[in-house]
Amino acid sequence: MAVVIAVALSPLLADEKPATQSPPTQPAPVAVGTNAWIHLFDGKSLRGWTRTDFSTLGDVRVENPFRGGPGAIVVALAEELNGVTRARPVPKTDYEVSLEAMRLAGHDFFCGLTFPVGEAAATFVVGGWSGSVVGISCIDGADASVNETTRLMDFDQERWYRIRVRVTPAKIECWIDEKKVVDVALAGRKISLRPGEIERSLPFGLAAWHTRAAWREIRLQRLR
Repeated sequence: MAVVIAVALSPLLADEKPATQSPPTQPAPVAVGTNAWIHLFDGKSLRGWTRTDFSTLGDVRVENPFRGGPGAIVVALAEELNGVTRARPVPKTDYEVSLEAMRLAGHDFFCGLTFPVGEAAATFVVGGWSGSVVGISCIDGADASVNETTRLMDFDQERWYRIRVRVTPAKIECWIDEKKVVDVALAGRKISLRPGEIERSLPFGLAAWHTRAAWREIRLQRLR
């Protein structure tokens, strides 16, 4: 069954403010809609987030400053998954998310961004399957390692990468730094999560697999 894209009904909460912090190390994403970018992470606390209840719980903390720059969420290397989940609603379509991610230790994905796609959800995997696989899980039941979005990329340890995901009724698009790495049309496609514990990241979350990772500058913009 093709995924049905629904217009987001839940507004962003009023206590979240337009982005006013100083720019991150890499250029901020270019706004494509008429709305301001909203910080989903204040750089100081886990307000609005919870540690994801994965079976292999690891330490999750905010370090501010982080290595002389803006504050970051730092997740310890766990036996398997470790991460955080957004406790408040985000749109289901017509939105864009941007963040910076760094692999600190380990050799698997340091950014597994789970996000709504209409009434479904998907995960953008960055650096999976022993460190190099990039792609969307899942498309028509196939995960990020074996579908049309699969690509191999090298990632340096302790380097910030700009991750950007855009969801519209027509497609999912993803960028790493300024390079578009995913551009998949949604018509006639089934979008889903890989079965298993990543489902605990719903409706919106970040995870790392057997990897110590840092995330910062987490922002969202409505496109309409």
